[in-house]
Amino acid sequence: MIVRIMGEGQVKLSDSHLPELNKLDDELLVEMENGDGPGFRRTLTALLSKVRELGAPLPDDSLEPSELILPSPDATLEEVRELLSDDGLIPG
Repeated sequence: MIVRIMGEGQVKLSDSHLPELNKLDDELLVEMENGDGPGFRRTLTALLSKVRELGAPLPDDSLEPSELILPSPDATLEEVRELLSDDGLIPG
């Protein structure tokens, strides 16, 4: 799976990592629903860090279509709400 972090670039991520990322995504959803700004920021940072850690960066000139687009690390709670689907940021 090709994942883009807005403002940073793309990484190739194995589908086997999705359950681990979905746990963080679920936490993020709860924090957003509760309006927990500090919790939201902490979990978004953890989610993006985990994607960077588990993924293999693609070259900057790569033109691969992204299967998943994640917000930038400085995205606001409101901006992330606009990106959400019923499943959160990460499907499944």
